Amino acid sequence: MRRLLMHSPIAVALTWISAYLFVTLFPLLLLLLHPMPVERGFWVEFSVALGFIGLALMVLQFVLTARVNRIESSYGIDILLQFHRYSSVVALVLVLVHPVMLFITKPETLQLLNFPQAPWRARLAVLGTVAFLAMVVTTIWRKPLKIAYEPWRAMHSLLALLAVGLGFGHAVGVGYYLSLFWKQVLWGGLILVALWLIVYVRLVKPWLMTKRPYVVESVMPQRGNVWSLVLRPLGHEGFTFQPGQFAWLTLDITPLSMREHPFSMSSSGDRPDQLEFGIKALGDFTSQIQTVKPGTKAYLDGPYGVFTTERYWNSAGFVLIAGGVGITPIYSMLLTAAERHDDRPFLLIYAAPSWEDVTYREALEALKATLDLTIIYVLRKAAEDWSGETGYIDRDLLARHIPIHRGSRQYFICAAPAMMAAVERALLALEVPVTNIHMEHFNLA
Repeated sequence: MRRLLMHSPIAVALTWISAYLFVTLFPLLLLLLHPMPVERGFWVEFSVALGFIGLALMVLQFVLTARVNRIESSYGIDILLQFHRYSSVVALVLVLVHPVMLFITKPETLQLLNFPQAPWRARLAVLGTVAFLAMVVTTIWRKPLKIAYEPWRAMHSLLALLAVGLGFGHAVGVGYYLSLFWKQVLWGGLILVALWLIVYVRLVKPWLMTKRPYVVESVMPQRGNVWSLVLRPLGHEGFTFQPGQFAWLTLDITPLSMREHPFSMSSSGDRPDQLEFGIKALGDFTSQIQTVKPGTKAYLDGPYGVFTTERYWNSAGFVLIAGGVGITPIYSMLLTAAERHDDRPFLLIYAAPSWEDVTYREALEALKATLDLTIIYVLRKAAEDWSGETGYIDRDLLARHIPIHRGSRQYFICAAPAMMAAVERALLALEVPVTNIHMEHFNLA
């Protein structure tokens, strides 16, 4: 019983949270060890503690974005990326409060802002703070600043390395709490771990991906301005995945480049010999999918994600709610379930602009022959002879169709962020347990 508990998802998730908190508070543990500096007052020491915690949080950002499978499988990459964004802002606030508190407590330290005449340790602090601030600003306002994804990603990595490296140099230069060699070694070890993670993600993993290439077999048009990109493994067995998961895709260039994009698989999770992605033409990269030629080389990093029915074998059934291209991972769930002869009931509520925008329409209808599947189409622009649901998926519509015993099902929502938020609120209002609602967001920057 204990063995099962320690390896349960909750236990693993709590273990990672404990490790994160330990590393975050690690600098404060070091402060308690001798030698202590001459008494400098509470607020000075408090500002120093905030600076060290901010630096530790900066180091941990590399762990959150390293796509470590054991961590990602505990939370889902969307949650990790959201936490990465929020914790980065918290780290920046701590880093900025650190000197401001010093300036207020000891006004004479304002002269450290005189960059040409300041000591090198102060210059490192200024440069590191500027790099960190630039990284956060260009991430939050990337789209308003019209920074393309690939250049931003390269710049983001460089600024992160500069911020952490310069921050560590500043701490060593000040020397009060890092005067002992073993303390410098411990902090240096944390910095090296961060450096290794970014080298692994940007260089080592892409190099390994070149050993397992794929080739584009076909590109097929679907309804709703969606294209099915079909890949087959080249010289290897490919991989299976849990239906609903996604992979990072690189097309026609080396995976060492920054041009990789996340897409959900739309094929069966049990078919490693052929992987399909449903891609809607929305941006610069996706609008070019239709021009990709068969025979084009492709590389995949995956699978990732916890948005999958695979984790809920004890569920009495599933309610799947999709909007537009959000049908992609849900179609994979249904197709895989049909091939496995899953006898549980599936309810699909699918919103689309019009009947002609219902992606995989014929394939979904065909699944009814082998699956206990009920489909409710919700059209925003319906023809006069349409007798089905119209408008938007709201509380009243859901109340008409979801099971009376709402806690007996697992609910999966994949759509535009506004629709997911509205559907989640409606489900909660209908007393669906929050633990039974699953969503996944792809908002990388």
